[in-house]
Amino acid sequence: MILCITHSQDFYNIDLFFEYLTTQNIPYFRLNSDRINHLQKISVSANSFELTDEYGNTVHSDNIKGVWHRKAWKITIPEELDGDYRQIFLKEYGNLRYNLFTILEHIPWINPYEKEKKIDGNKIFQLNIAQKNNLTIPHTIFSNDENTIKTFFYQYCHGKAVAKLHSVTGKTMTGENILATTIIEEDTLGHISDIAYCPMIFQPYIDKEYELRIVYVDGEFYTGKINNSENADWRVSQGNYFWSYYELPENIKLNLNSMMKEMGLYIGAIDMIKGKDGKYYFLEVNPQGEWGMLQKELDFPIAQRIADNLIKRISFHE
Repeated sequence: MILCITHSQDFYNIDLFFEYLTTQNIPYFRLNSDRINHLQKISVSANSFELTDEYGNTVHSDNIKGVWHRKAWKITIPEELDGDYRQIFLKEYGNLRYNLFTILEHIPWINPYEKEKKIDGNKIFQLNIAQKNNLTIPHTIFSNDENTIKTFFYQYCHGKAVAKLHSVTGKTMTGENILATTIIEEDTLGHISDIAYCPMIFQPYIDKEYELRIVYVDGEFYTGKINNSENADWRVSQGNYFWSYYELPENIKLNLNSMMKEMGLYIGAIDMIKGKDGKYYFLEVNPQGEWGMLQKELDFPIAQRIADNLIKRISFHE
């Protein structure tokens, strides 16, 4: 059995995954991470757990042979719970969820939980590994110091920078984190005096030909190009954009593969920019980033390849 950790609003990508597992006669269990709360019955012991979800479906850890950690959402708090107990509720159910996950550490995951958490939570660490693997990265600073940011702006940004939060500002319908990107110019640079209350990532604005969303599945690449050159972030723009197939240069594939191996990730959604200067700039990798639009519009078999990779690793593990 494959355990899929997701959330209650997830659809399409996960449906494709389950449909493929059904064709391979492999059972699965859907665990909605936001519902690991009072709606489920959960018991964790030293080396096993049993869980019954809100629909009455029961799973025992002994029967789980692999895990796809697709999405994890914040645990839902019951509306009737007194406000004084909400933080305790979240903390203890969060601890219960983490204990449940660690019971399964010895079996194959996509991606390994602790490695994924480290990569997903540290964009500067990502850039460091990318650069070590011969990928071009923008000059970057993550700071709450107004003077340092202004110095960075005048030294590297040539009058135009981008700023973004490190953490989540919103989610897509399928739960992908959106880190909205904002353009900073000299006339707006003077309005960052409150940066001490909210550190941000700053980079020079890159004049781009186009953006790339690259889905990596253990050495395979499924790349879509989006015709967005005028906006800082296609995910929050309202333009008439469409995806087209793109073939990455072999040296970029080689460097990305080396980077992902060092990160310990089997899958990830990589964002890159092809600059007007001809360079490919690595921006970030989201270990469980969105790829449904590429499968839908370009007919990439991404869900199937993710499942195949996990199935293969389960067979080797057994």
